[in-house]
Amino acid sequence: MDVSTFYALFSTTCFTLTGLWWNVVRSRRDWTSNPAMRRTIGGIYLSFLLPAMMGLFAQVGGTENPLLWRLSFVVVAVVGGASMVRLISRARGDGTPAAILWTQIAAVALYVAIAVIGVAPQLVAPLGLTGIQIEALLLIVLVALGHALVWRFLVTENVEE
Repeated sequence: MDVSTFYALFSTTCFTLTGLWWNVVRSRRDWTSNPAMRRTIGGIYLSFLLPAMMGLFAQVGGTENPLLWRLSFVVVAVVGGASMVRLISRARGDGTPAAILWTQIAAVALYVAIAVIGVAPQLVAPLGLTGIQIEALLLIVLVALGHALVWRFLVTENVEE
């Protein structure tokens, strides 16, 4: 698959997931009564929105203007990583379950990797893939982590256990 086509489909999918997540949260008003839960809900929201934004920037920059996608990936990854670090730092005192905490820690690691490859895409050359291709793989894993959190919310009656 062409990288540009991948990012077009990926962005559309992530924006759709963002909208679906809004609907789920809207239908579960009880989740928003707890500040810790609201923060986790926001983290899930970002795990769909930020990859969607990166996908849009990848389409605009693509291979013709690699500086654009690289810079945008770094900036968005820093925003995502800082947001997740903030969630993690507040999780100690608010009863966030370990499964959610570990998923957020994994998201931070992915955001760091995305930023590093955005700064130095030549690091992945030995893998036989371009930087923008490796970034795509990392974004897929980031969205999968978002899905893992959604699954926890949807199959657990009380996520604060």
